[in-house]
Amino acid sequence: MDTARPLFRFRSAGRSVVPAAKLSSFSDPALETLLLPFRAGDLRWPAAGEVLFMRARAGAALHELSAQQRRQLVCEQSFKPDADALAADGLRMAAAAFDASGALDVSAAPGCFPLVMLLPPRSRDEARALLAAALQRTVPGGTLLCCQANNAGARSGEADLARLAGAGTVRGLAKQKCRVYWTQPDPAGVDAVLLAEWAVLDAPRRIADGRFLSRPGLFAWSHVDAASALLARCLPADLAGRGADLGAGFGYLAAEVALRCPAVRALDLYEAEARGLALARQNLAAHGEGVESARHAQSVVFDFFWHDVTTGLAPGRRYDFIVSNPPFHRSRADAPEIGQAFLAAAAAGLRAGGRFWLVANRHLPYEATLRRYFRQVREICCEQGYKVIEAVK
Repeated sequence: MDTARPLFRFRSAGRSVVPAAKLSSFSDPALETLLLPFRAGDLRWPAAGEVLFMRARAGAALHELSAQQRRQLVCEQSFKPDADALAADGLRMAAAAFDASGALDVSAAPGCFPLVMLLPPRSRDEARALLAAALQRTVPGGTLLCCQANNAGARSGEADLARLAGAGTVRGLAKQKCRVYWTQPDPAGVDAVLLAEWAVLDAPRRIADGRFLSRPGLFAWSHVDAASALLARCLPADLAGRGADLGAGFGYLAAEVALRCPAVRALDLYEAEARGLALARQNLAAHGEGVESARHAQSVVFDFFWHDVTTGLAPGRRYDFIVSNPPFHRSRADAPEIGQAFLAAAAAGLRAGGRFWLVANRHLPYEATLRRYFRQVREICCEQGYKVIEAVK
């Protein structure tokens, strides 16, 4: 049996700049409400020292800060569009905040910040892990400040912080259907056992009968989602040459392409969430192990791009085929323009005659966009509320 191992090249696609008009077109009530305690006089901004902003987002509210306060900010963000927006706004990004598995690495700077701000995500386990990490990184006597929309878990988040830091230490304010809450905890009152338990709640874990590593907070993190599975079943075996997976997540579709298509020689994975891309690297390293029929897959060369696909693909790359299950949500609302931007990026990245295979929810209006960019568009199947489409450039 051929024992050749997969070849890997890990790359950065470069920083994609998000236009200022795009940034300012979306309201962010949670970001605006986060700074309410300073406006109301309940909190004072530290006169010195760095201020850590976890799961940071750019927005007009940050321009309320003075030049000195903005210089104090150190921003952490694993989602590429938000990270690009922060950098484009001139804010400082933390270096090497995530370890090789995509986990937040707090070991380099425990208890260093007089003020830590956090915009917790929807995922309860990920949010609890971030609360634990944020508390670990706050100096004794410092402030941990959080904000969430009411419909995104604000009350639960505040209750969770009270469990960690002590109920008597947590205060809160409400505005714009959001709740900002904070603590200035006494280290002696922190529940150390709960802190240690929650710190690993978003750790990678095995799913799909152990085949893949995933983690809370990723799209469909606990299972292979039905749309991607349908696309994988429909993929033709004659895909060949260099391909790309747009919105690769933890690497499921890329693994299926490598297993099912013996003429594929290289595959680039584009993913905006660094926590997912890190797991895709691990999953693709082992995707063909022990599978006799997949010996060819172990010679596929994989490249990994932490990248916002809506800004286009890596410069100079042209593909023979592309596969994708494009995202189409902004918060809880449908945002088909995100998926349409993926379609445009795929068209621009394909060679003449290249093939684009995608899956989408049946109601999404992608056909007109596809016909604008591709000379042939056909629906392969439609079932379980999803449609699989092949488009040829």
